[in-house]
Amino acid sequence: MRTLILIFSAVCLLSLSSCATRVVARPATVTVIKTPPKHYKIVRVKGKRYYFWNGKHYKKTRKGYVVVRV
Repeated sequence: MRTLILIFSAVCLLSLSSCATRVVARPATVTVIKTPPKHYKIVRVKGKRYYFWNGKHYKKTRKGYVVVRV
C-alpha cells in the first residue's frame, strides 16, 4: 500500500511540472500622423527617405507618417 501511495504521489508531482509555457504576443501599437509639422527635415539613410522631427524618424505610408527606428 505504501508503494502505491509513493507511485501515485510521484506521478502527480511529475504531471504538475510541465515544460510547456504559454507565450502571448501583444500587437505593436502604431501611431499614424496624418500631416507632418511645418519644420520637418528629409533625411536619407541607405538610400531610403525618412522624415525627421521631434527627435524621431518617420516613414511616409498611404495612411500617413509612421514612427520607425533607423
